[in-house]
Amino acid sequence: MRIIAQPRAIAVAAFTAIATALLGTSLAQTPEEKGLQIVVEADRRDLGWGDWTAQMKMVLANQHGDTSERQLRMQSLENPDPKDGDKTMIVFDHPRDVKGTALLTYTHILTPDDQWLFLPALKRVKRISSSNKSGSFMGSEFAYEDFSSQEVAKYTYKWLRDEACGDLPCFVVERYPQYENSGYSRQIVWIDQAEYRVQRVDFYDRKDSLLKKLTMSDYRRYLDKYWRAHDLFMVNEQTGKSTRLTWEDYAFGTGLQERDFTTESLKRAR
Repeated sequence: MRIIAQPRAIAVAAFTAIATALLGTSLAQTPEEKGLQIVVEADRRDLGWGDWTAQMKMVLANQHGDTSERQLRMQSLENPDPKDGDKTMIVFDHPRDVKGTALLTYTHILTPDDQWLFLPALKRVKRISSSNKSGSFMGSEFAYEDFSSQEVAKYTYKWLRDEACGDLPCFVVERYPQYENSGYSRQIVWIDQAEYRVQRVDFYDRKDSLLKKLTMSDYRRYLDKYWRAHDLFMVNEQTGKSTRLTWEDYAFGTGLQERDFTTESLKRAR
């Protein structure tokens, strides 16, 4: 959201080489170099998970506090190609009016992500236009682009400062989308210094006004290595609306394959 998706493979070999060099020295390090070093290390710690599935609850709240709830499931396949991104699928199970709606995402680096939405009422798969990735996903405060894996090379970076985020010392890094049609001019990310987990993200719109704030908490570790946030809370600072995602039943190494992430499998996801 990764977010959401949560980080994957380092996008290009050049990034790895740069980061390795930076890790060996702290002399004359620019804010841009330090920012890149931090995110590459965060990415490195989350390599090799292969595939995972999880259950998700989505709670939408308007500015008056009225809420509605949805039940979803998500699955993701790690792409071994360092020049490309992961594949994910999200399926709605409840309530009845959205049951069977499914989103398939092929994340890329600098070229537009491929995304398809299956609408059971119409019994057809709709391709999401690259110019519409900043739009709201199913009425939530998360955009379509928030559900793409956050590949390192999709952004440039700048370290701003170190400061506390809650009880944790954190790096504060600004990142600037390099991919086409992002709805954000920039994002400010808080990453804890002990485990390199994203704790908070502030999103700025194309006019460079603060748009949304995402808080990630309730981290749990899987396979003694992979940290996953079980609570993601997105607040729209301009409208007062919010969306909370809570995750359960993470499972890794479930045997998912490429054939589970096609437009045909999207139709069968119910």
